[in-house]
Amino acid sequence: MFKVFTDIKVCFVKMESVEEFEGLDSPEFENVFVVMDFQDSVFNDLYKADCRVIGPPVVLNCSQKGEPLPFSCRPLYCTSMMNLVLCFTGFRKKEELVRLVTLVHHMGGVIRKDFNSKVTHLVANSTQGEKFRVAVSLGTPIMKPEWIYKAWARRNEQDFCAAVDDFRNEFKVPPFQDCVLSFLGFSDEEKTNMEEMTEMQGGKYLPLGDERCTHLVVEENIVKDLPFEPSKKLYVVKQEWFWGSIQMDARAGETMYLYEKANTPELKKSVSMLSLNTPNSNRKRRRLKETLAQLSRETDLSPFPPRKRASAEHSLSIGSLLDISNTPESSINYGETPKSCTKSSKNSTPVPSKQSARWQVAKELYQTESNYVNILATIIQLFQVPLEEEGQRGGPILAPEEIKTIFGSIPDIFDVHTKIKDDLEDLIVNWDESKSIGDIFLKYSKDLVKTYPPFVNFFEMSKETIIKCEKQKPRFHAFLKINQAKPECGRQSLVELLIRPVQRLPSVALLLNDLKKHTADENPDKSTLEKAIGSLKEVMTHINEDKRKTEAQKQIFDVVYEVDGCPANLLSSHRSLVQRVETISLGEHPCDRGEQVTLFLFNDCLEIARKRHKVIGTFRSPHGQTRPPASLKHIHLMPLSQIKKVLDIRETEDCHNAFALLVRPPTEQANVLLSFQMTSDELPKENWLKMLCRHVANTICKADAENLIYTADPETFEVNTKDMDSTLSRASRAIKKTSKKVTRAFSFSKTPKRALRRALMTSHSSGEGRSPSSSDKHGMSRLSSTSSLAGIPSPSLVSLPSFFERRSHTLSRSTTHLI
Repeated sequence: MFKVFTDIKVCFVKMESVEEFEGLDSPEFENVFVVMDFQDSVFNDLYKADCRVIGPPVVLNCSQKGEPLPFSCRPLYCTSMMNLVLCFTGFRKKEELVRLVTLVHHMGGVIRKDFNSKVTHLVANSTQGEKFRVAVSLGTPIMKPEWIYKAWARRNEQDFCAAVDDFRNEFKVPPFQDCVLSFLGFSDEEKTNMEEMTEMQGGKYLPLGDERCTHLVVEENIVKDLPFEPSKKLYVVKQEWFWGSIQMDARAGETMYLYEKANTPELKKSVSMLSLNTPNSNRKRRRLKETLAQLSRETDLSPFPPRKRASAEHSLSIGSLLDISNTPESSINYGETPKSCTKSSKNSTPVPSKQSARWQVAKELYQTESNYVNILATIIQLFQVPLEEEGQRGGPILAPEEIKTIFGSIPDIFDVHTKIKDDLEDLIVNWDESKSIGDIFLKYSKDLVKTYPPFVNFFEMSKETIIKCEKQKPRFHAFLKINQAKPECGRQSLVELLIRPVQRLPSVALLLNDLKKHTADENPDKSTLEKAIGSLKEVMTHINEDKRKTEAQKQIFDVVYEVDGCPANLLSSHRSLVQRVETISLGEHPCDRGEQVTLFLFNDCLEIARKRHKVIGTFRSPHGQTRPPASLKHIHLMPLSQIKKVLDIRETEDCHNAFALLVRPPTEQANVLLSFQMTSDELPKENWLKMLCRHVANTICKADAENLIYTADPETFEVNTKDMDSTLSRASRAIKKTSKKVTRAFSFSKTPKRALRRALMTSHSSGEGRSPSSSDKHGMSRLSSTSSLAGIPSPSLVSLPSFFERRSHTLSRSTTHLI
């Protein structure tokens, strides 16, 4: 501490008692007292004497930053709550409140009696009251009293701040604190899920009708009437209140979500019209007929299919989603959205006096395109924009990379189809049989090629990300529950909505085919439609090709992660994995006999890897995801051009399912024989060898792949599989491996003893000043490779003395500095 005062150039005096200060008091200096403990009598005496008192962390912090001591009219022990403005609510014991306020002042915080926009944190002992409601509406963090106590416990830590998210989030008031919930109208699975979420968010739950319940959460779409008369103290709220509280990470206000019976005036009017007591008059019948016609028209234009049964909601099948549905024209402004999101139709679709079949199909094409654009707008407005919005209550729901993975190129797809819809609308409004519909899709074919492949190819990844985040992040789960229940979504999940782009292009191609059938041969649009259909097929082919390439690249990455020491040059844009084969080595190459070997056949090379004897550790990606440890060890990456012959070993009693490769590595003068036994019967040996030869022939540009296969007897190449599965053979291989490990463990140098003696004699003779003999020179030449390696400076061997010298010098300098 004394050194610190010297560094910041402050005069100081060490005293054992306050009485010593009376003789040192001088008006020329401002006296600041550094007290180690703010609880002892010395501190109390100084505080009563209105002296300026600070704690050691303040001095250390100012010394570290080179700043002057902060001025405070109150005793200041540390600065962990500096610049924080706190307000309290719900405290009935004055002693506890005074204690908390004192600790906040000791840590540099400011207290406000009334809540306003300058308050940074509300410390609540209860979830009732006006301050709590205002804090929720403003998104102000609401903290437990333990937050202050724990911050004070860490008061001596340098650079500690009580407002850091990781520390603060541990003490936030959970959304359902002091709440006892019961649920009505939910399935058993939904109810169990909501009960678990209630406990996770700090609340409790009781059976329906229990008098201790504070809230009754109702599924408003199912429950038409309550089974009992609720008490005045019981909040009867919709499920949106439950999920909204979790999403905001704070208890939402109940008044906005109160449950009301579904007795709307429109419903009463419809019931009165359809009542059996309706008088049998022409006027009433005409009104009833008009009402039913209106209802039927609304049903025809219904944006989404009817609600599926609960058992079918969780199954996602392509067939169930082929219906291209619409969304209501009304939209919710969550933030900045593309202009075409809020663009309405220019006018209603005109109906020609005589509706031709071509016009009917064109009208259906326009309607489905309009519906599809509205679905994309719903995805963007209800899901993507709110998730990307800054300043979310409780912090961001998802990370930016997760949002990008989920939605991908949806905005780009939306922009393209908005233009297509507008062009189709102009064509329908000004309909003429000679106008070309095919030109519209030809016009935007390049845009479709750019936008669709990135989304369709990574749709499965998008789906997996949604499922993973929904399980791991309660706020995202609540966000989906709230928005998926809105009428704009038609009670469909986000995954079900996101699959629509996958289905759209095939649907358009079918409609264009139907349109072509109803187009006269003399109409110029017929040939244009054929080109448009061809362009759509080209887009879909491009999508499939990109998807195949993406999956191929993913397979290569899986190989790299599975094989320890796999060469980086295996990753190549033109390379793809063809086949994986599990084998056992039958010779001394490429590894010991009996080793389990995995062959990865690529279109231009062969990766050979053996099973690892011991798997250690795991791989952790930068995003924190843990991968399983590599189960294979890299042996050799062989270009297929090095394979000269593929030997099909005949089946005998002593040899089963064996084959061999005759290889000429560039570093060897003679051919090397690699023999293997296939251990799996899933892929017949004949098919595997033909596949291998075909890719070898492609690599060396030969058309006769069959000429590469040579059938041989096992005795010719001394290949047999007789002892592969015997216990004695396995024990012998294990002993051999153990012997090799022991040899490697005790072999400190691979240099021969004779060479070492000669090297030592040479160095000794040179030290004595005599020239080396011819035998010594011969010894030195034999050690040239070793000497060249020894000449390379090694930080672990050669530089050890210099390292210790530097270390000793550094220690001596630091000691001198401290003295």
